[in-house]
Order: sequence, then structure tokens, then C-alpha cells
Amino acid sequence: MIISQTPYRVSFAGGGTDLPAFYEEEYGAVFSVTLQKHMYVTVGPRFEKTTRVAYSQVEIADQIKDLEHTIVREALRVTGLGPHLEITTVGDVPSGTGMGSSSSLAVGLLNALYASKGMVSSRERLAEQSCEIEIDILKKPIGRQDQYAAAFGGFNYIQFNPDHSVQVEPVPCRRETLEELESRVLLMYTAKQRSADGILQKQSEGTADKMSVLRVMRDLAGEMRTVLSGQGDLDEFARLLHEGWKLKRSLGFGIATSDIDDWYDAAMKAGAQGGKLLGAGGGGFVCLLAPPERHEAIREAIGRPRELEFKVDHRGSRIIFISNQ
Repeated sequence: MIISQTPYRVSFAGGGTDLPAFYEEEYGAVFSVTLQKHMYVTVGPRFEKTTRVAYSQVEIADQIKDLEHTIVREALRVTGLGPHLEITTVGDVPSGTGMGSSSSLAVGLLNALYASKGMVSSRERLAEQSCEIEIDILKKPIGRQDQYAAAFGGFNYIQFNPDHSVQVEPVPCRRETLEELESRVLLMYTAKQRSADGILQKQSEGTADKMSVLRVMRDLAGEMRTVLSGQGDLDEFARLLHEGWKLKRSLGFGIATSDIDDWYDAAMKAGAQGGKLLGAGGGGFVCLLAPPERHEAIREAIGRPRELEFKVDHRGSRIIFISNQ
């Protein structure tokens, strides 16, 4: 039995520039961090000559090609594994909430499958093959930031080049800055789950008309990296986050809704300094930065939604349990 643990991510800036419609023209860049909220994947032997996959439903298939879970099916093909396996997936956060859950699943599944073969896979390989499965094979209209964030973990500035190469640069952050950031961030759940595919498809198709805005969003990722890694001016960091949200909202494509706009406006009036909607848009989690003494007022202003604790995970996808018994 193998168990992998793979973090979810929060993207602060640059989302949309990791789509090929942008980075094939000029480099894209994203600044993100992973959280101590995870996707767990277990892989173990199965007595019957079938494959059993348990997630929000349970599948039992005689052949790999008959699996309806597309990521599991293609990951088994990529790794060359056949039937006689039990695979389960359990996430700390539901899908469709803007935290890169499908890519965390793909990375964690590949990590566990390779470990079950007695192989150690590099972070680069996990990220690249996850992109291959989700983008090249399954034709999802998504970007490449989530796979690399999940594989590497921590604060990263991730650059996407026109030749399809990817550079992951860890961003140093002082302990005092990290602790203050963790104390300032609120992650609020809008109670709206959605598939990002439709929004991302529209964004990809409309990228040519939005290059100037996306270019500024990309450059914001570099500015935020510099601010966080220097003296850690979190007031300036929050200001840049707010600027990024205004830019992202201006893209259209169904990213913002009237409910989310009302939430955001109410939070800002109650003392938030900046924030953004996580993921492609349309729902999921809202990330807000505010002095801790303003948190209660913000919670009250937006109706006390469910929250997720913001604690940074620096380690990326990893194998946390191995048993040969």
C-alpha cells in the first residue's frame, strides 16, 4: 500500500498567462503558494483481476480502458500499470473551488503509481506528465501552473516559455513575513462550485484581444515576488493583489459574478486591503488580506461563510506511507 499527499495551491498573480494562447506568443509567469490542505491518493494491490477506483463514486473495471475516471485511466496508461489495483482519492477541499484540485490529484496519483513500481519520480517529471495527461491527452482547456505548484510546493515564481519549457524558481520569504502573511489571509468559501473548463476555454479563445491586460497580470507576478521576498511589505503586497483582481475581473469571460462582486466590495469596506477570487473564476474561494483586527468585521460583513485556514506547505507532493505487507 502506498499513500501520497499533495498540496492544493493559491495563485496570487499571473493566472491566464500559463495558457498556451499567451505563452506561445511571449513568456507567461505565475506567483503562487501551496497550502497545508491536501489530496490523498492510496494505491494498493487487489485480489480480484479488476481495477477498483473509489472517489465520489466507486468504479470496478475489468480493463483500464473501461474506467470513467479519466485522470486515473490515463495515469495508469502513462505509468504502464494494469489491473489488480485498488485506488482511492480523498481531498481536504472539494473540486471546483479554484485551488487546483484536479492537478493535485494528477500529480499525487502519478507519484503513488510510480512508488508502487518501486520508482522515485522527480518533481519535474510529475508536473510534466500531469500536464501531458490533462492538456495533451484529455484536451482540457487549462493552464500549466497547477501541476507545477502541486509537484514543487511552497512559494514559487513559475515561468512558462514559448518553447513550452517551464522554470520553477522558489521564492525566499523571511519567517516573520510568512507568519504575518498567514495571520492576515482569510480564505472564504463562496459556496459555489464550478468547472473551470468553460471559463478557461473562453479566456483561451479571447487571449489575442486581451494580451495587454494579461501582460500586466504577468508582470504583477514578478512584482509580488519581489515585495514578498524583500522586506516583506504586506501592505504593498495586498495592494498589488487588489490590482491583480481588478485586472482579472476586467477580462470578462464570466470570471466575476454580481454575488462575488458584492462580497468583495463588502469585505473591502469592512477593512480588507486586497484580495482575489481563486482559480478561473465563477465561484470557489475568495482570498482576502486584512489586518487580523479587521477579520471579525469582514466575516460579519459577508455573512460569516465557511473558511479555510491559510498555512503554507513547503514540501510539494510526497509519499507519506509505504507498506509491503
